[in-house]
Amino acid sequence: MNNHIEHNELFLLLVDEVAQIALAEKVANRLNGAFILLLSGDLGTGKTTFARGFIHASGFDGVVKSPTYTLVEPYPISNQRNCYHFDLYRLGEPEELEFIGARDYFNETDVCLIEWPEKAVGFLPPADWKCEFAYNKAGRNIKISALSDKGKELMLLVFSN
Repeated sequence: MNNHIEHNELFLLLVDEVAQIALAEKVANRLNGAFILLLSGDLGTGKTTFARGFIHASGFDGVVKSPTYTLVEPYPISNQRNCYHFDLYRLGEPEELEFIGARDYFNETDVCLIEWPEKAVGFLPPADWKCEFAYNKAGRNIKISALSDKGKELMLLVFSN
């Protein structure tokens, strides 16, 4: 995993799925408390792989399903929290999230991982991190942007040597 940090952004090259899961585990192991993480990128770039790795590393030991058709799947994780995994790829209008009670998931306790956040612009609360995945001949590029003070603190915890 090669990386370099500029301002509140980090650029990584993840050479394979194992590296994507290792990054997700590293993030999960240092996160305590509520957090909103946006996962963007083309189909097949690793958003769901990252989410599965994160959810398992956070204490859930069952099967992590892709919420493509349900829009959101809840998972009980460590410290009496839930992780809500959203996949908004098939979302027609952001208002559809209102019908499933999604606003309740954004609270002071739980973690929200949101794939395809651009489908819900104007509905989602401010995020703490945005992870942008892209294809690379040597694996996947990921750009992590810390968007809040909590996000900046986590970036330091995860990537400081």
